[in-house]
Amino acid sequence: MNIQKINFTNSKGQQLVGRLELPINQHPHNFAIFAHCFTCSKNLSAVKNISRELTSNGFGVLRFDFTGLGESDGEFENTNFSGNVEDLISASEYLKQNYAAPTLLVGHSLGGAASIFAASLIESVNAIATIGSPSSPKHVKHLINNSIDEIKTTGKANVNIGGRPFTIKKQFLDDIETKSLPEVAQNLRKALLVMHSPQDRIVGIVNAEEIYVAARHPKSFVSIDGADHLLSKPEDSLYVGNVIANWAKRYISIPKTEAISTSHQAVASLDAEDGFTTQMKIGSHNMLADEPVSFGGNNFGPSPYELVSAGLSACTAMTIQMYAKRKKWYLENVEVHTSHTKVDSQIVENGENKTVKTDTFNREIKLIGNLDDKQKERILTIANKCPVHRTLHSDVQVVTKLV
Repeated sequence: MNIQKINFTNSKGQQLVGRLELPINQHPHNFAIFAHCFTCSKNLSAVKNISRELTSNGFGVLRFDFTGLGESDGEFENTNFSGNVEDLISASEYLKQNYAAPTLLVGHSLGGAASIFAASLIESVNAIATIGSPSSPKHVKHLINNSIDEIKTTGKANVNIGGRPFTIKKQFLDDIETKSLPEVAQNLRKALLVMHSPQDRIVGIVNAEEIYVAARHPKSFVSIDGADHLLSKPEDSLYVGNVIANWAKRYISIPKTEAISTSHQAVASLDAEDGFTTQMKIGSHNMLADEPVSFGGNNFGPSPYELVSAGLSACTAMTIQMYAKRKKWYLENVEVHTSHTKVDSQIVENGENKTVKTDTFNREIKLIGNLDDKQKERILTIANKCPVHRTLHSDVQVVTKLV
């Protein structure tokens, strides 16, 4: 994965700061823009996880801070909902001029509402996904309910949102009063995915129903059962990202891509901030590798040794089935279970006994079919001749160079 810091200007000439994430081959099939939640930022863990899942599925993803938030210029107190929509349009223009126009918008909470409004104004967008979004921008008034009278009387008030102080001006309230999300959704005529948790205590599930009912087909709803509003559990945000990536592929054009260079079957890419979570491209397939939580990873994908074990299991199963078919034996199914450990072994070196760690793959094979004992014994012999097994038992060299 390749993450670039980018800057672009909004309609008022202010500089907005974002991160552009590209897939491992740096040639995304489509570009997406992520709109974060009210008073949040591009660096919310859920935003990063969803973006990572989209990137691992071949998307280029631009996540940025709205005006007055995070690293972007401007004062939050001078912003409003309409400004967020304009920021999304500016982000779209940046991608169009420098890469390719976005085809997917993803919005979290109020960012989801802004994405629907922006999508109606961005011709290139074919699909929109909302996550825990309100059915009306006016919904955010409940976050500042205790200060509304002060805002209307004095023109502004200092409020506490999520433990952080913000100044809200009357123009913000006036702006959201003029926005009708159901009307925009009804006339959108673009693919819409509504994702929401029934347990969301910030934006109730009824909001998802109102958005869904107002929109026209093609529209979809997916429940994020058990998740909180901010998708604070990594498994929830990763699930959301994976669902959006696969749903969106039905509504966007994806050119056929060739596998990576025939001289390299696998590529791994790891950024400094990602711990052990590694983007992988194996042939034409994208996936993640990681380490378990006990080892300091996030367990978002198989570990390197699990990948090696998986290769041995797969090769063994393929070899056995190929042999059984050639012999015309009835083998309904073969399961190969493999795990890797390091076992203490005794060796003699310079006349002294030494204990060394020996890499050991424990493999168990389950055969389902009409086979006699002699056939099973023969299959066991064939399993030990699968190509990956033979590679692991032969002299292997790894030739490494910097490029």
